[in-house]
Amino acid sequence: MRHPLLEVRSLTTHFFTEDGIVRAVEDVSFEIYPGEILCLVGESGCGKSVTGLSILKLIPIPPGQIVRGEILFNGRDLLKLSEKEMEGVRGNEISMIFQEPMTSLNPVFTIGDQIMEAIQLHQKLNKRDARKKAIEMLDRVKIPSPEKRIDSYPHQLSGGMRQRAMIAMALSCQPKLLIADEPTTALDVTIQAEVLRLLREIQREMEMSVMLITHDLGVVSEVGDRVAVMYAGRIVEYGPIEDIFHEMRHPYTRGLLESIPQLEVKKTRLNAIPGQVPNPLNLPEGCKFHPRCPLRIEDCRREEPPLFEVKEGHYSRCLRWKECR
Repeated sequence: MRHPLLEVRSLTTHFFTEDGIVRAVEDVSFEIYPGEILCLVGESGCGKSVTGLSILKLIPIPPGQIVRGEILFNGRDLLKLSEKEMEGVRGNEISMIFQEPMTSLNPVFTIGDQIMEAIQLHQKLNKRDARKKAIEMLDRVKIPSPEKRIDSYPHQLSGGMRQRAMIAMALSCQPKLLIADEPTTALDVTIQAEVLRLLREIQREMEMSVMLITHDLGVVSEVGDRVAVMYAGRIVEYGPIEDIFHEMRHPYTRGLLESIPQLEVKKTRLNAIPGQVPNPLNLPEGCKFHPRCPLRIEDCRREEPPLFEVKEGHYSRCLRWKECR
């Protein structure tokens, strides 16, 4: 029987602002097993990135606060660890690739210095051995002439190269779990494909688990094993990738899939989900998706649906999941 590497249970993260409480993540639960890729999908502002930051306890306090929940990593509840203990986890056991490499990399230090810092901190290597390991990592992520590029500054690299350098830094200590937050944002389509292939290749080599945060279901279809679809801070559908793409049971998931451009289908215009994502300061009563849902009934306005088990391992937060095909 396989045991999860990461178990997130009822995670709830709020931001307490002058305008009110922003309920960014509400009662989110999922598991990630050793060697698998879980994709966290949804529109901008649905809580994906806050979920990733909550796992590493990187939420700015104040105004943010993890209100309740458990984050079990190899059986340890990360929310009960001290900041010093978390420093031993971040970058060593769990690494994160952030959305925009130009703002995540320090512009006044070379790529090599930044990779070596993580290696020296967690693996206790001297500077010479850390430099050698950094060159190996740059070579592993297919950066040409790594022994020269190691002394380059971020502005001297292209967007794709910077993202590869971020991957090299994140993987330099061989973490068990990688959280990749929109790793292909702002890259052109061909570079996106290269970066995704690289991530998948290294993930298999290192037998590493990955939580891939993305708004792009096309990316999910390329690399994912299981998918958690988020809307307004909640997981609305969760299951194996085959179920999500071929037997989806939530109207929001269907809307996301139908909005993907398809070359083989001639359309005069793309399908779009009507309406807008609700303001997290003023969420609707009942099902948070009901103002935009074509299947809504009166009960959807009154009650927040639980996650119904559609079949083993596949869940939907929809009162009419049986009719959503």
